[in-house]
Amino acid sequence: MNVDFNNNPDGLVPAIIQDDCTNKVLMLGYMNAEALNKTIDTQLVTFFSRSKQRLWTKGEESGNVLHLIDIKLDCDSDALLIKVNPKGPTCHKGTDTCWNEDNENTYGFISKLEETIASRIKSKESEKSYVASLFAKGINKIAQKVGEEAVEVVIEAKDDNDELFLEESADLLFHFLMLLQAKGFKMNDVALVLYRRSEL
Repeated sequence: MNVDFNNNPDGLVPAIIQDDCTNKVLMLGYMNAEALNKTIDTQLVTFFSRSKQRLWTKGEESGNVLHLIDIKLDCDSDALLIKVNPKGPTCHKGTDTCWNEDNENTYGFISKLEETIASRIKSKESEKSYVASLFAKGINKIAQKVGEEAVEVVIEAKDDNDELFLEESADLLFHFLMLLQAKGFKMNDVALVLYRRSEL
């Protein structure tokens, strides 16, 4: 890896730290050649601290270390993207990220849909909301709907109508998201199980 440490007069390059699982940006630090080499050698992310004027391994005092997963160099060879597995919060203020965000997976529209489902459940307006009305019938009815939609997906998978297959797949996913919430979970809980399995 040919990093251009001479692009800045202080010999430092920015290092963007990203969670390998959630893809959340956790922090920004700076590295010189020695910090990069130590990071690779120890597999713990080490920076050059501009305030301390020395090498500083993240978590050396707090224990909230960043385990190295991967390092990528940008197109100009003067910035690093470092993927990590963090142990504990990353920010010195005790938050998951230096932008005060929760370090959780988000799934774009699926996450927004989960929020909508949660708000409909909370409203309990069963006359106006299909979600609220299904929840009012209890978990057995929700589970039954997931089973029905799963059967319909299988039926459409054996046919040639792709549009119907996708429609039924959307129905299945929607009802599965409701069942997850009925059990007190969200999509992220399922994703974490899959992530852990991938490490085996």
